Amino acid sequence: MTVSRREVLLASGTTALASGLTVAAAAPSEAATLPPTSYPLRLTDFTVRDPYVVVDAASKEYLLYATNDPARTGVAGAGTMVYRSRDLKSWSAPAVVFRPTSDLWARSGAWAPEVHRWRGRWYLFVTLHDKAKPLPQHQPNADFLPAQIPQHARGTVIAVADSLLGPFTVVDPTGPVAPATFMTLDGTLFKDPKGRPWMVYAHEWVQKLDGTIEAIPLKPDLSGADGGPIHLFKGSDATWIAEEIPSPSANQLPPYVTDGPQLMRLPGGALAMLWSTYEKTIDNTNGLVTGHYVVTSAVSPSGKLHGPWVQRRPLLRKDTGHGMVFRTLPAKGRPSRPLLVVHHGTRTPHAKLYEIELRRDGLRLGKHRKDLDGSK
Repeated sequence: MTVSRREVLLASGTTALASGLTVAAAAPSEAATLPPTSYPLRLTDFTVRDPYVVVDAASKEYLLYATNDPARTGVAGAGTMVYRSRDLKSWSAPAVVFRPTSDLWARSGAWAPEVHRWRGRWYLFVTLHDKAKPLPQHQPNADFLPAQIPQHARGTVIAVADSLLGPFTVVDPTGPVAPATFMTLDGTLFKDPKGRPWMVYAHEWVQKLDGTIEAIPLKPDLSGADGGPIHLFKGSDATWIAEEIPSPSANQLPPYVTDGPQLMRLPGGALAMLWSTYEKTIDNTNGLVTGHYVVTSAVSPSGKLHGPWVQRRPLLRKDTGHGMVFRTLPAKGRPSRPLLVVHHGTRTPHAKLYEIELRRDGLRLGKHRKDLDGSK
């Protein structure tokens, strides 16, 4: 989710492979090249939106992928950066691993980068957009629906590299993986029990009003879609969103945002999904209700991608969003354990780390690891 999308929200009032968290770990035989000579940064020193961590077991490093922020990195243009760490406390200066090239259908954004291992290579899932390519917009009915919010080309592409450090090259420069008429973002990789790859993604509330989480099958080599999309659930399925609106409003709807899916297998075989949305819990003196970005989850007790999905209440609130779970490196007698990384804040988001437990019935949040992320 970006600042511009949040501004629209305020103005209008409105993963990982599930075969286990080892998706975020490199093969033991592969080490990232050219290790940094210093790790001068803490997570509080740089902004990160939609963080994604890959654990490289060979080099014993954590790699944090983030959208380039030119004003803060000094690197011009859109792209994907990587920060590297050995202990989750101290991080290297960023390095560029992906830049949109002139032959792509869109060159702006590079949001929500994720890096996944597939058939011996590394694949970057990243969202691009082009405001100069408007999408068809339905005319409003007597109730002024759908909302007349500008819509344009937006979607996730897949890029490939032989190294975690890139450079990543888009496999199909002609368009996004999901249908080009869909305004989508935040694609993540999922492998079903038969080994078939899927991309799970968010379909924008800006286009649908009630945003959805959808999935589309991929070709075995991840070169594109291998069939049509399927519906998993919609934002309004999380009934707590409407329950927690503090007061009625004459001109507002609940903000049925869907963002940032990541899937993981739970003990016992159920499937869990992290996702993010926007809640309205604050009464303002102007008669409008506002709120914050939140991290929530859903569970498919059947263990199947198509569900049915049961919605859970939020894990984190107070403008915290778009998280993912990874496993730490074992060290000095401490076993590997799952951690949740999220971003906190709207204008200057920073990555934060939390312990999280994967239970048979869902996800349970643990303590905030301020010792790692440097939070006050």
